[in-house]
Amino acid sequence: MDPLKYGDLLYKNNNDYAIQINETNIAIISIDEGLNKVKLFRKGKLRYEYTDRLIDNQTFIRTLGNKEWIFRNNEQLLYQIEKTTKFINPLIRTETLQNKFLTLDIETFIKDGIHIPYAISIFDGLNTLSYYLTDFKDSNAMLISAIKNIMVKKYDNYKVYIHNMARFDAIFLLKILANLGEIKPIIHNDKIISITFRLNDYVLTFKDSQQMLIGSLRSLAKSFGVETQKSIFPYDFVNENNLNYNGSVPNINYFNNLSREEYLNYYDLFNSNNWNLKNETVKYCNIDCISLYQVIIKFNQLIFELFNINIHKYPTLSSLAFAIFRTVFLENNTIPQLSGQVAKDIRQGYTGGAVDMHLPENPEGVQLYAYDVNSLYPSIMLDKDMPVGKPVLFEGNIRVIEPNAFGFFYCEIIAPDNLKHPILQTHVMTNNGIRTMAPIGIWEDMIFSSEIYNAEKYGYKFNILWGYTFERKIIFKDYVNNLYSLRQQFPKTDPLNYIAKILLNSLYGRFGMDDNFAEVNIIHKDYITDFENKFFDLISSKTELEDYYLISIKNSEKIEEDENSTHNTNVAIASAITAYSRIYMSQFKNNPKINLYYTDTDSIYTDSELDESLISETSLGKLKLENVCNKTIFLSPKVYYLETENKEVIYKVKGLKHEIELTKTWFWIITL
Repeated sequence: MDPLKYGDLLYKNNNDYAIQINETNIAIISIDEGLNKVKLFRKGKLRYEYTDRLIDNQTFIRTLGNKEWIFRNNEQLLYQIEKTTKFINPLIRTETLQNKFLTLDIETFIKDGIHIPYAISIFDGLNTLSYYLTDFKDSNAMLISAIKNIMVKKYDNYKVYIHNMARFDAIFLLKILANLGEIKPIIHNDKIISITFRLNDYVLTFKDSQQMLIGSLRSLAKSFGVETQKSIFPYDFVNENNLNYNGSVPNINYFNNLSREEYLNYYDLFNSNNWNLKNETVKYCNIDCISLYQVIIKFNQLIFELFNINIHKYPTLSSLAFAIFRTVFLENNTIPQLSGQVAKDIRQGYTGGAVDMHLPENPEGVQLYAYDVNSLYPSIMLDKDMPVGKPVLFEGNIRVIEPNAFGFFYCEIIAPDNLKHPILQTHVMTNNGIRTMAPIGIWEDMIFSSEIYNAEKYGYKFNILWGYTFERKIIFKDYVNNLYSLRQQFPKTDPLNYIAKILLNSLYGRFGMDDNFAEVNIIHKDYITDFENKFFDLISSKTELEDYYLISIKNSEKIEEDENSTHNTNVAIASAITAYSRIYMSQFKNNPKINLYYTDTDSIYTDSELDESLISETSLGKLKLENVCNKTIFLSPKVYYLETENKEVIYKVKGLKHEIELTKTWFWIITL
């Protein structure tokens, strides 16, 4: 801070100094109450211009452009640089409601573990088109006929919705489309999001409506109260040998989860031996198409009336929620687009909810209370500060300068040895891939600042090495209040309650999406060898489509981003929301008043009744009592068995189909 320490004084004019540093360098320094403005010249040309600001007798900050160095006692404490970034922009409201779409339903039977299409229906709002396998040479011919009949000018640029497209494996649809015209599938996390198809200069986009409307078609039709409700059908009855069946109504065992009363009502609709499989399949398929069409029409109408948005522009529910937020609630220059190295660094600490098994079963005669938080993530988004503004990269311990610094810090973490329930998570690479765990001991990780401050209360210690700081702001309050108020106005049976619920819970994940999508290529089999030789190290998946192959190529991780590229994601916000949620749930861990058996992202199982101040059936962030259990068996995260005091049996095994029945004996055998 003393100009004379730079070198030899050439002249001094009031508070301006000219200093000869060496033969080639001269510094011009202007002093103003603890602030030095320095211009450094080399051979007469200005090379650097920076400022030094005195903090105290031992500390000063040097600023050069968007960089800062903080020195104390002639040692560098901290280095900071504001990262260049663009912001996520608001969207403009849509003026007109559009409904250019078709619905399509495909029925299949299973042969040798493979879904074989045997019926197709298509509905455009007025007319249905129906196709049945016995009228064609094979399934491919049937599918080709159906696709060609809608590749006409009338339907150009329409969306084609298939509910739960993954149910029958969209690969056979890809095979037909790839060998018929040009396709451009969008695949993310091994899920087909959409398929754009071009033939004879006409374009259709096939979409899975369940990506937007979560739930079965039967439940959706009831929720939206549409005129055409889903009917019933003996799915398990159909095979390649009985497609021309005509006779009595198939046995009740061929209908999925159908009550005796429902079956008898259905049976009475037919005279003896006049149930025709083809007729009933076509009727059932048509009804599915019409019902789905009516649901989508009503859903689009409600979303448009509320937010002036057409749903057809968006492939998933999270993208729709994101569009609503950007259209109605987002302020300009608030949320930065995070990509490249910044996103990669922060994503290290994005670990999601905490799920743990603490005790395997309750003792005889001890009841467990199962509590769930009312809309945990929306309650966090309502009133918590989020990381906004331009990120600032720092090296060193930021808290030496800013004790309450806000952001994501890469730390050496030391957990206390006597902690019963560790509360900080990390990713660990195992032989079975990446796993999430809450360790004790010492490790290094990226962690959200608020989670650091909370963990220090439990005895954790942190040595901060580097990280990113952000400005802080509450940004989701209006979004959450608007939708939660909407949900409270209507009963659970009303579609507006359903819409508000799914939109409340779908936004946060969109911010955490990795938009570095795999590149999808459709390669003819004649050229596959050359392609594989060229991209051998980058090929992540390869699927045969008869004469073609669908090849997914991993995008090479580009640390330096094109300044013109757009990345409407922000993993810092998603990570902050999940971290705040873990902080909220940590109050129930290591609590001497609460004996934990099992915890999930937003729920706890304990043999203690919680204080009434924590309980509410409706308030955001409060807990509600879901069940009182006489018997519980907890085997591992997402694997448990419950018997409630009302004699209801509830069990969950992650990855196991719901129709597979398990008993308490099965869980007991596993414990042995």
